[in-house]
Amino acid sequence: MLRRLYDWTMSLARTRHAEKALFGVSFIESSFFPIPPDVILIPMVIAKPMNWLRIALICTVASVLGAFLGYAIGMFLYETVGQPILAFYGKEDAFTEIADWYNTWGGWGVLFAAVTPFPYKVLTIFSGATGLNIFIFTLVSIVGRAARFLLVSWLLKLYGEPIRLFIEKYLGLLFTLFMVLLIGGFYLVKFIF
Repeated sequence: MLRRLYDWTMSLARTRHAEKALFGVSFIESSFFPIPPDVILIPMVIAKPMNWLRIALICTVASVLGAFLGYAIGMFLYETVGQPILAFYGKEDAFTEIADWYNTWGGWGVLFAAVTPFPYKVLTIFSGATGLNIFIFTLVSIVGRAARFLLVSWLLKLYGEPIRLFIEKYLGLLFTLFMVLLIGGFYLVKFIF
């Protein structure tokens, strides 16, 4: 089943719909969707390494636009939508505890989440709910997301074929590692931060 999913993702990466799918996943991941856009970005760059910059820019633009949706959820829909999403990630109590501190230092948190596998959507919603300065939010979102997606895409362009062979050889192990990292990120959000 894992091999079929991998093959399907790789075939999607070669279709004319790949960029739309990447845009959609990147957009919703920044506000509420738990799966990172890397699951589409990686096979797309491996399938078409010469398009690495375009792919990274699509991912970055969609992710930043999606971050504004997360910010709007926090700002306008915190009670009805934002709070349940934060509860899903185990952060519903964090709002009252750190809102003031966050408005002073939150830009660094957004930058950290934008660059790392940390669930970025938690901080986009939190930023809107606490009223983090929109200019700071925008700036660190652009810088962080661009840095992440450009670096990943560039490295895949340089080392794509060996990476593709490695992924195909160790698909089961890499899937397990990915799931551990994904669940670990949610664990960090829920129990540590």
